[in-house]
Amino acid sequence: MHPFPHRYAVVADATPEGEITLAADDLQALRSAAPVEFDGPGRLWSPEHLIVAAVADCFVLTFQGIVRKSRLPWISVTCKVAGTLERIDNVTRFTAFDIRPHLYLPDDIHIEQARRILVRAEETCLITRSLNAAINLHSRIEAPEVIAAR
Repeated sequence: MHPFPHRYAVVADATPEGEITLAADDLQALRSAAPVEFDGPGRLWSPEHLIVAAVADCFVLTFQGIVRKSRLPWISVTCKVAGTLERIDNVTRFTAFDIRPHLYLPDDIHIEQARRILVRAEETCLITRSLNAAINLHSRIEAPEVIAAR
C-alpha cells in the first residue's frame, strides 16, 4: 500500500443537454446524468447510483482483503446495496444503506467465521465509515454443495 494521504482526482465535463462525462487518469470515462427521480433520463449512471455502487464495491473489496488473510474457503459473493435518500428538515441526503451480501461457501464448517468476516467488512469499509448514514447489514450465507446433498 502507498503511504497516506491518498488523493483521487476526477474531472466532470457537462453539456447543456444534461449528460456529464466523468474522467480520471488511466480510467475508462463514465457517462452520468440525473436519475429519473430528479427528472433525468434514467439510462445513465447518476451520482445517487454511484454512491450506492461505491458502498457495494468497497464492501466486497474489504471482504476480499479480510477473507484472504483469514484463509476462509469461499466460492462467490454477491452484494446488493439499497440506499435510502430522504428529505429531512429541508435537507436531501442518504439516511441509510442496506447491505445484503450473499456468500457461498464450499461447506458449512466455516459459517460462523464467514459471518464474523462479513461483519468486519462492514465495520471497516472505508466508504461506509466515511458516510453519515445508518448502515444495515443483512448477511446470507449458504453452502450449496451441502444443501444439495441433503
